Amino acid sequence: MTSNSDQPKPVKARSRSSIGAVRSPQSTEAILEAAAAILEERGYQAFTMDALVERAGSSKPTIYRWWKNKSALLRDVYERTALTFVTQPNTGDLENDLIVHLRSLWNWWRTSSAGETLRSLIAEIQHEPKTLEEFRKEFLPRRERTLRKIFARAVEAGDIHDGPAVDSAVSMLTGMSWLHLVTANLENLDYIDSAVAIVVKGLRSG
Repeated sequence: MTSNSDQPKPVKARSRSSIGAVRSPQSTEAILEAAAAILEERGYQAFTMDALVERAGSSKPTIYRWWKNKSALLRDVYERTALTFVTQPNTGDLENDLIVHLRSLWNWWRTSSAGETLRSLIAEIQHEPKTLEEFRKEFLPRRERTLRKIFARAVEAGDIHDGPAVDSAVSMLTGMSWLHLVTANLENLDYIDSAVAIVVKGLRSG
């Protein structure tokens, strides 16, 4: 007869959030989805880690193990959602591609929680040197990638010349867009067309 102590013990199922330092894709997706839903439903000012824990079915230790602070988490939410709503056109027409991309970006900022979230993040990190440096050196260059790809295709096609002027053009269009973002002045999409036309004309003439 086998004693109870010899019987195999049932294995306790591990929760999605109990996998240690390695991120679970399912848990990551659940947390980012929950954060995005809270932002859309309640807005940035009502976003709290407690609300996120309840919505995602996760825990604060897990969240802070994977994202060192709220800013890092919300930057990931922003970039994940941008993949769906920000257009990355490739029509072969430099001016048109720039306009389509920037119009989709402004529209997304204006009609969703993305604009408010990014404005609030920018404001909050002004007195956090390390976070601000990370934002400037890592997040911002990633947000410029589509513009740079559009310009790179135009260089490859012989439409414009490569060089410092292209970097300046990226900075001009990014700066123009972010100025309108932080001042919540995103209604006049025709402004994009005028700015792009000026930049492209300058690149071609150079």
